[in-house]
Amino acid sequence: MFEGQSPESVESLMRHNPEFRQMYYRHQELDKKATDAALGVLPLGDGAVSEIKREKLALKTRLTDMYRTLAH
Repeated sequence: MFEGQSPESVESLMRHNPEFRQMYYRHQELDKKATDAALGVLPLGDGAVSEIKREKLALKTRLTDMYRTLAH
């Protein structure tokens, strides 16, 4: 998600910002669910998968904005 960014700066935000950390882990959880649903490992309907993708995208946007604001 933070390609091209310093892993240390992302890790620092994870350690020092609980909101960032919580959203990051939630994004990872949703990413796994979306992948599992696509592979057929997690049986979810189209509506549930769409909701997961919407929430995941919203989190990515918020995380990216937070990163830009807090890491610089």
